[in-house]
Amino acid sequence: MKLTTITNISVDGVMQGLGGPEEDGGDGFERGGWALPLFDEQAETVLGRIYQRADAFLFGRRTYEIFAASWGTGSWGANQGDNPIGQALNTRPKYLASSTLTDPQWADTTVLSGDVTAAVRELKAKPGGDLQVHGSGRLVRSLFAEQLVDEIILLTYPVVVGQGTRLFPAAGPDTALELVESQVTANGITIQLYRPSGRPQYAGADVTT
Repeated sequence: MKLTTITNISVDGVMQGLGGPEEDGGDGFERGGWALPLFDEQAETVLGRIYQRADAFLFGRRTYEIFAASWGTGSWGANQGDNPIGQALNTRPKYLASSTLTDPQWADTTVLSGDVTAAVRELKAKPGGDLQVHGSGRLVRSLFAEQLVDEIILLTYPVVVGQGTRLFPAAGPDTALELVESQVTANGITIQLYRPSGRPQYAGADVTT
């Protein structure tokens, strides 16, 4: 399977608490819900198609709990009928990278509690299409560092949040990206598909005297 990460971020790279103030208030984050006012019909359609391409989903614990409460074990998701996102999440296998959650209530969930890197390599070796990672920032950063990510989809919202957890850390591995697809929605959300393409090239100093 191909491992694809899908992340909603602000222009300054924040991915925390996009859905609402109650979603993730960790580390004193007070600006939750920054994405929803900009989330338009076109973005919803594109996301629905992305979810429908998934053969399986991989989550970190925090994102898994948010998704399970919204789409799986909660009443809201159960009432969404033919919503393509909910339909995909509730009919495909789900894998949870966690050493602390041992009894997930969301159906068709397998907990990866040991060597997550090795487990993901085994999943990637299986036949199939997309193994998708939505949100799950800490997990994405570790997979990226281990060079396990095949494609990166970024939905970048035209807003500077100014605080919160960023997708990429202040210091980490450097990777060149090939832009494969790009589009812009009516509300200015840019949706871009990248593929890692090795190490970046750095220009040498051109010192003239």
